[in-house]
Amino acid sequence: MDEKEIEHLYHKLTEEQNTEKANSLSDIDDLEESLEDETVKVLAESFFDEDWEEKVLASSAHSSVKQHAKVPLRKNLTFFLQSMYAWMKTRTLLLSFLFPVIVMILIFIERKIFPFGESSFLRTDMYHQYAPFFASFQRKLQSAQSLMYDWNIGMGTNFSALYAYYLASPINWLVILVPKSLVIEFMTYLIVIKIGLCGLTFTYYLQKHFQSKSFGTIFFGVFYALSGYMAAYSWNIMWLDCLLLLPLILLGMEKLMKENKVMLYCITLGLSILSNYYISIMICLFMGIYFFATLLLEKKYKSFQEFFSKLWRFTAFSLLAGALSAIVLLPEIYALRMTASGDISFPKTYSAYFSIIDMMARHLPNVPTEIGLAHWPNIYCGLFILLLIPLYFCNNQIALRKKVVYSMLLLFFYASFSVNVLNFIWHGFHYPNSLPARQSFIYTALILTMSCEAYLHWKKIKLRHLLLSFWGAVVFILLSEKWNDLKTEKKFDFQIFYLSLILLALYALIFYCMQNKKIRRSVAAILFSLLFLFEAGINTSATSVTTINRTNYVKQLPWINTLLKDLKQNEDTFYRIEKTDRRTKNDGAWYGYSSPSVFSSTSNAKLSSLFKKLGLEGSVNAYALNGATPLVSSLFGIKYFLSESDLPESSLLKKFAQEGDMRLYENQYALPLGFMMPESTFFGWEFIENDPASGQNNLAETLGYGNVLEKTEGEASGNRFTLTTKEEGYYYVFLGNSKVETVDYECGDNKKKFNDLNRRFFLDLGYHKEGDVIKLTGKEAADSLEATAYYFSEMTFKGIYQDLSKNPWELEVYGGQNLKGTILVEEDGYLFTSIPYEKAWKVKVDGKKINKVEAFQDAFIAIPLSEGSHTIEMTYHAEGFTLGLLCSAAAVVILVLYYLYSKGKFHFLFEKNTDEEPFQELEIS
Repeated sequence: MDEKEIEHLYHKLTEEQNTEKANSLSDIDDLEESLEDETVKVLAESFFDEDWEEKVLASSAHSSVKQHAKVPLRKNLTFFLQSMYAWMKTRTLLLSFLFPVIVMILIFIERKIFPFGESSFLRTDMYHQYAPFFASFQRKLQSAQSLMYDWNIGMGTNFSALYAYYLASPINWLVILVPKSLVIEFMTYLIVIKIGLCGLTFTYYLQKHFQSKSFGTIFFGVFYALSGYMAAYSWNIMWLDCLLLLPLILLGMEKLMKENKVMLYCITLGLSILSNYYISIMICLFMGIYFFATLLLEKKYKSFQEFFSKLWRFTAFSLLAGALSAIVLLPEIYALRMTASGDISFPKTYSAYFSIIDMMARHLPNVPTEIGLAHWPNIYCGLFILLLIPLYFCNNQIALRKKVVYSMLLLFFYASFSVNVLNFIWHGFHYPNSLPARQSFIYTALILTMSCEAYLHWKKIKLRHLLLSFWGAVVFILLSEKWNDLKTEKKFDFQIFYLSLILLALYALIFYCMQNKKIRRSVAAILFSLLFLFEAGINTSATSVTTINRTNYVKQLPWINTLLKDLKQNEDTFYRIEKTDRRTKNDGAWYGYSSPSVFSSTSNAKLSSLFKKLGLEGSVNAYALNGATPLVSSLFGIKYFLSESDLPESSLLKKFAQEGDMRLYENQYALPLGFMMPESTFFGWEFIENDPASGQNNLAETLGYGNVLEKTEGEASGNRFTLTTKEEGYYYVFLGNSKVETVDYECGDNKKKFNDLNRRFFLDLGYHKEGDVIKLTGKEAADSLEATAYYFSEMTFKGIYQDLSKNPWELEVYGGQNLKGTILVEEDGYLFTSIPYEKAWKVKVDGKKINKVEAFQDAFIAIPLSEGSHTIEMTYHAEGFTLGLLCSAAAVVILVLYYLYSKGKFHFLFEKNTDEEPFQELEIS
């Protein structure tokens, strides 16, 4: 470019009254960039047009375009790259969405994920929880069932609380439009779309934050979308709305602080809390920190009044954002009081999990993600930040005050990842049960913002600073390799370090060539795009997107659907079903039958405790029918069993039907949902900790019978236990050694494995003939299993059943959130129900409301009844829902009134505020 062209551009800008822009072009590089941008517009308008060559030549704004006419344009690689860059630069937001989506789709194709094959992206909780819960949600929407309660999960559960925790994203309602057979795919590709939206919103934030349309902002948006956090937790679909909303919340905060505009901040934060309150806790904590950080970045305030005005706006509209989401938030808060998360025990000591250099090494690509019980944060977000962060601090164009504030934020996050107390606070005053450092996506956004600012000042980068940054990063990588080599656990593959060095050298080389005009900016942008897409793609491919066989997960659906459909035609009352070979503890939600088992963070802690007392599996966030005797199955109303294999039939269990490979068995002695229990039994039934047999035997004793579980002798030898059955029937074993987690079972040719036995439930050995030899071998413990074997007395059990089934609660209305039925009471006692106890249940006896409902072992609802005939009605209404609805409605009204006030609609009452146009700021271009 010659001086005449530069002078011509300058005069053109001033003539168009762009004096401010012209004056800001302080050197030849800036003028050349503006001139090139005009060429970009011309190229972008003509790219992919059939007559693009002629149009470009006819309207060229740059002499360099004409120079390319000397050779055939289609054969000119440089001109093609310029044209491509031109097209891409005018579509930065679109590409920031498409690039992550394309990367994910290519990985899906390589992994043969449906519809590109028969694999499925069902990882960890997505397999065990989200797919079943989405299926249950879809079932409710398509059949217009109540969203208050669900009988298919854990004996019956507060579905509004489960919805708030797992399903509250408004986008999830689109599942109503999807065929039932494609629920998994709806979730999978919704994740892909949300990943793309993360790239879009973060790129948009950077462009607004820095007031720049630079094409380079795409790089940072894509690395936000394909970060190590996303590689580790992308399957956690319920968190992703918060990730894609965070950039808009940050932008809203900055508008609040700089322009006194509050609507973007309030609405996006409210949507975040509505979508997932748990991750939003972390966002809210950071917003409090970021508020004061933004205050420090301001050089001065005119008065204390201005300071308190900003503080008031931030506080008021943060609370208003919470009120917007109260319709789902309050029911969840009430429900959490009944879970194991309801108790808070603050740490009494301070400790650090790991060193800073160990933690920083996780910025390298292809480092395995951590989703287990270790505390490692997943902080990878592009290798080139190792170049850019040092350049950020070297750049004189960035204010020292800003560098100090952002440095303090980074140090605070490093401490939060490592120090136990800060880790405890970030996670809602609880230690995470796996899935560590769940707040690290905020750190990713912070460090990418700093890196982007350094990149946007690339013209000011001095060669010596680039070299220092490059060699500093090289030294860091080499030290990380040496440090990692000294560790004895979880060593990184050596290829990680060599790959990092190669990528780092390529980034530095492109930077150098671009800065020294060895290559055109358009060519550099294309090379950068290819390089960062390659890096992000291989990291995501290497550390994420594990698969399972989709066919195996869904193949039983048609068989079970047919069996359930036929069963509904034959049954006219409430009943429960258990699957003997469950894939998950939420199979009831997946297939659509009333199940006693559950795995959920909203599970009832008191019910889990009772399960354990009866010898069943129970834990912090799950309980299941594993270890249930026929007596417990009867008490819980388990009338049918589903099984892939043949079960031995007896007087207690008969085969009812079969469809495909799925069998349905009927329990001949299942009690109804409610039945009368004598007062002596209700108050006299006692349990002994770690002795579940005594609990079941005590029930039999209160009813005047002998033991239902009779001890039988076996032979113990170290970690082995051998039992020879003395008579035909059901046998169970309870292990006194709590260290044993896994036991191998062998009886003739029949072999299987019992897992999770540290949860202290019965080993159900099944039905055996007289003289069968059963061998149990512990896998973890070298010492004795401390096994106690029991024979189940069918005679005693049948007597108990006859007594308890005399006066059943005969239901006329059941399912949903309403129950109604009649019962004939022969003598005063308690109506014992297998309905999980919650205050949300309202009970009427003969039309009169009972003020206080009794709870058996704080787990099941019980109703005192006098002799005679009674009509019992029960209605469920989630605690906090009505109050939450009112709060959300009030918040909407307040926001509307605020909008009208700011638009001067109440000028006759208030002075018009001309500074704010709240909804205008929500426009995203």
